[in-house]
Amino acid sequence: MNDTIFFRDNKLAPIWEKVQKGERLMLEDGVTMFHTGDIISLGKMAHHVQRRKSGDAVYFVLNQKIEPTNVCVLACKFCDFATKAGEPDAYEMTIHEILHKLTPEIHEVHITGGLHPEWKWEYYLEMLRQIKRGFPNVDIKAFTAVEIDFFHKKFKLPIEEVLRQLKEAGLRTMPGGGAEVFSERVRKQLFSSKIGAKTWFEVHAAAHRLGIPTNSTILYGHIETIEERVEHMLRLRRAQDETGGFLTFIPLAFQPGDTGIKPRNRFTSAIDDLKMIAISRLMLDNFQHIKAYWVMLTEEVASVALNFGADDMDGTVGGEKIAHDAGAVSPGALAKDQIIKIITDAGKIPVERDVYYNPLNLFTSHVIGKIPYLNSVPFYSYLERRQFRVMPITPRRMGVLAEKGQVDAGLFSLVDFLGQQETLQLMPYCIATRDQVKSVLLFSNHGWKDLDGKTVGIIDDTATSVKLLRILLEKKYGVNPRFHRMHSGINNYEEFDAVLLIGDEALRHKRTGLRGFDLVYDLATEWYEWKKLPFVFAVWAVKKNMAPDRQSELSSIIAASLNKGEEDLGTVSLVHAKSLGLASDEAVEYLEGFNYRLGEREKEAIQAFESLLSAIDVEPLYQQ
Repeated sequence: MNDTIFFRDNKLAPIWEKVQKGERLMLEDGVTMFHTGDIISLGKMAHHVQRRKSGDAVYFVLNQKIEPTNVCVLACKFCDFATKAGEPDAYEMTIHEILHKLTPEIHEVHITGGLHPEWKWEYYLEMLRQIKRGFPNVDIKAFTAVEIDFFHKKFKLPIEEVLRQLKEAGLRTMPGGGAEVFSERVRKQLFSSKIGAKTWFEVHAAAHRLGIPTNSTILYGHIETIEERVEHMLRLRRAQDETGGFLTFIPLAFQPGDTGIKPRNRFTSAIDDLKMIAISRLMLDNFQHIKAYWVMLTEEVASVALNFGADDMDGTVGGEKIAHDAGAVSPGALAKDQIIKIITDAGKIPVERDVYYNPLNLFTSHVIGKIPYLNSVPFYSYLERRQFRVMPITPRRMGVLAEKGQVDAGLFSLVDFLGQQETLQLMPYCIATRDQVKSVLLFSNHGWKDLDGKTVGIIDDTATSVKLLRILLEKKYGVNPRFHRMHSGINNYEEFDAVLLIGDEALRHKRTGLRGFDLVYDLATEWYEWKKLPFVFAVWAVKKNMAPDRQSELSSIIAASLNKGEEDLGTVSLVHAKSLGLASDEAVEYLEGFNYRLGEREKEAIQAFESLLSAIDVEPLYQQ
């Protein structure tokens, strides 16, 4: 692991020290980075953070952009898309026309458009309902904060009620548009009739409270200052600290078109765009994803951005008009094969995703799956990639991808390994606990025996922990609750009687508590008190058909990385622990509670668990 950077601009060196230690960058750091001419060093710093968060993965989605109308009550100076009713270029789509643009192959429909003065509230709700009925596997990402505020005022509904009704109709996530730049100076000059930062944040916070994840953006390259760009990021970072509800950040390069706005240069340069991507990745330490939106960047710049901090290319984006009406020079759509080629040429793993960034398909070989939690850092911090690429994947998703033959090796959830023993070969490494785990926790309003018939929320990340919970409930305590599988990310936990959390999310709430729940149960402790055995949550396994020399190489790579990682748990856990609010000694104590090698007691525990597993149904009856 070589973290050495030879700086041409020595002002970047103190910033690099902060990045390596997981310390937050401040306003002056952001300004320094924008003013540097050392673009290569800036990119290397951002790429370091990108790989720490996303490994070698770059995400894309098969999506369709729908802009139902360009008729709008506003007249923002930077917009070439909107017009007034009755104008020759005005259009209004029917729901039938919208449905006609969708196909079963897409995973996401992205809906934004003008603020129509005449359309009824029921039209928007029925639009979403019919999309979900006609295309049940398509996730709906729709309506910016500007549109939500418009609905709130026009239809005289509270913002949360607008969002609640849209969610019931099928809304899954929201785009981040309408943010522009969080500067009153800029707002007054360019879009004085549009919402400002206060309302934008209020809408997104309300969405997060309802369990609707959202995206965030910045429109840059017009009249904003460097300081305003950085302050924009800092405000987003503070909001993410409070809610955790933002999925990604999307820098949008201003497209001047015929707006009459006169930026210093007609279009931002490739250097400007790459700086924006890199600095976003470095400043927004609590954002998981940074998007290189090829529609505005062009394919060529977006490709380079994948090594400057970006880990998402958006998607096929058929039907996009707003940016192209303003003069974007990119193609109107990209085919799936072309996106895969761009990502592959950048040396990355093309990952087809859903709207929540759950991976659906990988398009490369020699992939090692990485559980992206603190408990696995001793394995991966010094892992030499050599001929392999690393893909962070939650345990349940890793099992799904392994079943498709798209993951060659990894730290698999025990349940997934047991179900795929015909194709997976066990390796002598694991994640096991002696008595408590501290990161597989049931937060509850009831004692164990009072959970009979109650509703338990299960996050979408877990396989083994769900089975363990069910075994404890049915076999140890004799109760049968109802299970409801939630999506990864933010959720409205208070609608459940109990909630199972695992990994980093469990660690966060172990320290702070989970609002609405008084009791916390550690599932490993419950297992140990019952069976007097450790519990094995995950095991390393490799495809049986992998060439023997490659298997041998991988085994030696894992052994070397684990030995080195265990020698200095404080160092390998430092950055990850800080992101969770853990002190170094807390992280070390947590990691020392695990056994990472598969011994006789661990094998005995696996057999005991497997025996109990066969005595319950193959799958709990989840409510979706």
